[in-house]
Order: sequence, then C-alpha cells, then structure tokens
Amino acid sequence: MNDDASPLHYVRVLTIAGSDSGGGAGIQADLKTFAALGCFGLSAITALTAQNTVGVSAIHAVPPEFLDAQIDAVVSDIGVDAVKIGMLHSEAVVHTVAQALDRHALQHVVLDPVMVSATGARLIEEQAVQTLVAELFPRASLITPNLDEAALLLGQPVASVSEMPAAAQALLQLGARAVLLKGGHLPGTQVRDVLLERGGDQHTMQADRVDTGNLHGAGCTLSSAVAAFLAQGLPLRLAVEAAHSYVIDAIQEGALAVTGQGVGPLNHGFSPRVMLLR
Repeated sequence: MNDDASPLHYVRVLTIAGSDSGGGAGIQADLKTFAALGCFGLSAITALTAQNTVGVSAIHAVPPEFLDAQIDAVVSDIGVDAVKIGMLHSEAVVHTVAQALDRHALQHVVLDPVMVSATGARLIEEQAVQTLVAELFPRASLITPNLDEAALLLGQPVASVSEMPAAAQALLQLGARAVLLKGGHLPGTQVRDVLLERGGDQHTMQADRVDTGNLHGAGCTLSSAVAAFLAQGLPLRLAVEAAHSYVIDAIQEGALAVTGQGVGPLNHGFSPRVMLLR
C-alpha cells in the first residue's frame, strides 16, 4: 500500500493503433516499448495489416463499433494513465477515437499521425486527414509527425533543418497543443527533432545518425515512449527527451541484426525495466 492507503496499480498505457503482423511497428512496437519502459500495455486495434519488413500487402479495417468496445472494455475495468494513438485508417475511426477520448476524459494523449508506412504504403484514407486535424489535434497533448507527414498536413515540403521551426509553428496553428517534428528523413550525419509547445520555447534535440537499415517502427516507438514517460509523471519536455534517448539506444542496439529481407525493427528490449507501481 502507498501512504494514503489506496491500492497500488501498474502504470497503464493504452495504444490505439493498427497491428503490424511483422512485429516491428504499430501495436506490436507500442506494447514492446511500454513493457521495456516498465509500463502495463493495453491495446485497442484499429486495423489489421498483412505486413513484413518489405511492405504492406493488405489492410483490414476494424469496425468502429468494435474499436469502441475495445476502448470501453479496458478503460472501464483497468484504467489508463496515458494514450498513444497511431494508425487511424478511416474518417469513422477518427470520429470514434475522438468521442472515446471525451467520454472517458483520457489525459496525456500522444498522437502519431501515421499516414504512410516506411515502405511507402498509404495507411489513411484521404478524407480522414482533415478530420484527424480537426478532431484529434486539439485533444492531443503532443503530435509527432515526421517530415513526410508534416508535408502532407501542410501542403508543402519541409526540405531542410532550417525549415523545421516554421513547419512546427504551422502545425500548432492547425490546432495542435505541442509538436514534436522529427527530422530523421533529412540527409546528414546528424538527426534533429524540434519540440514546440503552444506559448513555449522551441527545443531542438540532435543525435548522431546510426548507420543501419533497421528503422522500421522508429516513429511508433518514439510516440509510445513519450506516452509511457508521461504516464510515469514526467512533464512533456522531459518525457520527450527521455523517449528520444530510448529510441536512439534501441536503434543502436539493433543496428546489426538481420530480420527479414527489408527494413528491420529496433531492439526494443535492450535494457528492460521492471513493471512500475504507483
């Protein structure tokens, strides 16, 4: 028991995202990340994908009412300390998630606006993009687009590090409360990410680029790690910094592994933590 005699529980993080049958991204990467960081992972699957390291060959959307049932089941019984949102394939699914966030008053929501897979497959219907912006940007504590996703959202490319702060500001103007704009798709020996909070200062993180092709699920992992650290009580900037460090280490530790014939995964479990109670 803790000091106020209330029962202890695991730090609980819910992922609302698509399943990756290859295990490197999506729900699978999220749950591996939660476990590695000492959190109890819960899931509500939005879509099934037939996927491996080479590409996505098929997508099967989950009916919105069944997604709703998954969210209601875990929140009403187990409870949730933070939420990571990933692949939302359709406009109806976006509506469903927005309503669930409000219905359960869910906090510490990290939205990874997954639109295109690492192998180039489009993962969201065209009409769902604007609905995502209108309904989920204001409800999320943080959005975590990469440069390709930012370009799709803003209607223009983000082609250099110098353009990233303005792009992050433009994403805030679309309704986001905070933006972590990921610069890993730019060339160079350094990788830079920009964090900008509404009414706050810009914060830039950088790391040496790891020489590896094993980057499948890096974005999913980063957003999941931020959610895990927010669930543990860290403020946003510290949660982002801790997640950034975790992902860089996971990439480094998995750099030499050969998994499949295409883009391999990170090593999520390189230094697992025990399950946290609070």
